[in-house]
Amino acid sequence: MTIEIGAKIPDATLYESTAFGEACPLSPEKLSVAEATRGKKIVIFGLPGAYTPTCSAKHVPGYVEKLGALKEKGVDEVWCVAVNDGYVMAAWGKELGAFGKVRMLGDGSGELARKLGLDKDLTGAGMGLRMQRFSLLVDDGVIKCVNVEAPGKFEVSDAGTMLGQL
Repeated sequence: MTIEIGAKIPDATLYESTAFGEACPLSPEKLSVAEATRGKKIVIFGLPGAYTPTCSAKHVPGYVEKLGALKEKGVDEVWCVAVNDGYVMAAWGKELGAFGKVRMLGDGSGELARKLGLDKDLTGAGMGLRMQRFSLLVDDGVIKCVNVEAPGKFEVSDAGTMLGQL
């Protein structure tokens, strides 16, 4: 793992769709991680992929549920990042009731996952290169807290743990 407390978050290009057309999300726009974290306190949680069991049943819903409490502790934004495209992230966020609350950001090329040292090869499971499950607290571009899950676990990257660390 390359990311550590006190380091600047690496810049990467993520993709976010913020509106829907008749049936699908509209074209995602580029987002620079470095620019978007400047001057803000942001919780970023990453996960293996949209529509996967733990991610859909626990990870995203937990952050949606605790969003108000996180904001009361000074968090400006909460980001969900996965190695999916911006269209998929928006549609998944809408389905989970997260759209417009948690920023659903696609790391389609895996650039941020690689730069954080949190990429994971799930080719054997038919999923390709993905992101490990984690959470970060980023304050003005500086990483203040890092929680990386052990393989197959969901114990330290949840919203409740992050809330307790604020």
